[in-house]
Amino acid sequence: MVRVFPGWIEAVRAGRLVLSNLERLQGVPKLRKESLCQAFSYGIAGAIVKFNGLKIVDKLLVEAARREVRELFPETPLQLNEHLSRRYGAEIWLKREDLTPVRSYKIRGAFNFLRKAVAQSGKDKVFVCASAGNHAQGFAFACRHFGVHGVVFMPVTTPQQKIDKTRIFGGEFIKIRLVGDIFDQCYAAARKHVEETDGYMVSPFDHKDIIEGQATVAAEIVDQLPDHNAPDLVIMPVGGGGLSAGLTGFLAGKVANENFIFCEPVGAPSLKKSLEAGKPVTLTNVDNFVDGAAVARIGDLNFEALQHFPPEQVELIAENAICVTIIEMLNLEGVVLEPAGALSIAALEKLGREKLEGKRVICVVSGGNFDFERLPDVKERAMRYTGVKKYFILRLPQRPGALRDFLDLLGPDDDVARFEYLKKSARNFGSILIGIETNDRENFTGLFQRIEAAGLGYEDITENEILANLII
Repeated sequence: MVRVFPGWIEAVRAGRLVLSNLERLQGVPKLRKESLCQAFSYGIAGAIVKFNGLKIVDKLLVEAARREVRELFPETPLQLNEHLSRRYGAEIWLKREDLTPVRSYKIRGAFNFLRKAVAQSGKDKVFVCASAGNHAQGFAFACRHFGVHGVVFMPVTTPQQKIDKTRIFGGEFIKIRLVGDIFDQCYAAARKHVEETDGYMVSPFDHKDIIEGQATVAAEIVDQLPDHNAPDLVIMPVGGGGLSAGLTGFLAGKVANENFIFCEPVGAPSLKKSLEAGKPVTLTNVDNFVDGAAVARIGDLNFEALQHFPPEQVELIAENAICVTIIEMLNLEGVVLEPAGALSIAALEKLGREKLEGKRVICVVSGGNFDFERLPDVKERAMRYTGVKKYFILRLPQRPGALRDFLDLLGPDDDVARFEYLKKSARNFGSILIGIETNDRENFTGLFQRIEAAGLGYEDITENEILANLII
């Protein structure tokens, strides 16, 4: 069943403007003549209707937001990646949102929200956001652009690097308040401040103007494909759902529903769990490693836009698999990605060549705000995931030469990366924590066989999260 939304009036007005060659559109200033026909076609296409309960993004307003955001930065490139294309036998295109001024797409939604709020209420209002990451930086950049004052609430545990970057982007227009140890406490403080100051709360994802701003990513993709043919697959990361709601809404009618792939980290499957339950679900435990997509609850508006998708279209990507992608893109492509920004590329490996071969695939690279202090941990996780580094507890006899005997068991490509030995004089055997790196995961098969043949006891703790986190 189709029912008309108020936005349909804008579509009719767009048609009248095309016919009368006017310069302005209701609610959309500075609409250029060359854009009128496109705007009209989007309106007639039913850009603002509801079909079977699915709210579709207003493509007309998205195009207006796209033009306005050019005040801040040019279109981010859509790049054909030769390396990934050869690996999967497909056309793999990367939409490089890591190349915006704040190195993530979040600047789009924040800019669009503030653009409309300033036009409606002026610059005297105080704008508030709660974020420890990309949303805070996009918000700060937009506040400085519009010359409005904003307050950013961040958890006390926020890395100093993110605090400093937010302050740089916002300059004198931003105040930063550190409140609480976790995001929920920080968010509650931000809401209270909004109530006390009669300010504007700028949501990171759960607001129509935010979704509309993020949808400009899709508007650019449509025009950037060289032959303007629709992609076979669009792969995107999901956190709170603002980007995915905007992309799927704008591309509706161009890309079939079954050709959207959503990616979430295994430790934060808020969309998948919500689709399975048929309603938004709040996760009780969230792994914050993929901090840009570690959201406990999908936005309500975003879930409304995505609820018609089956949960099978949500791919859960292991955090350590994401680390493999980060390291590979850094080493082979010279591209710096944060964990959330690597999600869509990491999903390619899970989908596999069989599903991708011969297809045109777009991966939205959502951000590149990577703290290089995390690099050793990311490399460690990547090596463990690919099987070229293992940790195990080895029991050695308490006698001279026992360690030398063990070292003789190592292969030519095996390297001792960690060694901790605690001698117990009252025991005949001592326990050793040992980490081994090699260049081929199959080398461990031979090593373990030689250890067993030597009569030594060992326990592989590489995949034991409790022991690994405690000991390693």
